[in-house]
Amino acid sequence: MKITDLKPEIVWKFFHQVTQVPRPSKKEGKMIEFLESFAKQYKIAIKKDAVGNILMSKPATPGKENLPTVVLQSHMDMVCEKNADCTHDFDRDPIDLYIENGILKARGTTLGADDGMGCAYMLALLDMDTPHPALECAFTVQEEAGLNGASALKP
Repeated sequence: MKITDLKPEIVWKFFHQVTQVPRPSKKEGKMIEFLESFAKQYKIAIKKDAVGNILMSKPATPGKENLPTVVLQSHMDMVCEKNADCTHDFDRDPIDLYIENGILKARGTTLGADDGMGCAYMLALLDMDTPHPALECAFTVQEEAGLNGASALKP
């Protein structure tokens, strides 16, 4: 079984993509590039602030314009811990995922689900064509280093 076989497929597709991007705290540049590329590919409005936070906006689908905007937030960075015998370089290497007995794991490192899974869900929502109100998705930096990105958000 592969990660992309898990359900819902769209979420796991994006989670796998996120885990392939190195994203330690204070070094989120590659993740920012990934998000900018996603926004361009899917024609999603995007803003980046001075610290690197990303805001993606998607208008409501027809008939849903009067509903309140849904605002979601996740952080780009991850906890970078590894086993003593692991040679993984969090600045360069993707997370090596595998499934064992129905459980998703990473070889020798943390999984990156905090908050890679939040990023994946937001990317899935931005990609989906199901009816929705306006969406505002904030991807913040340096959460694992003291909530620096979230603290720097402007209204």
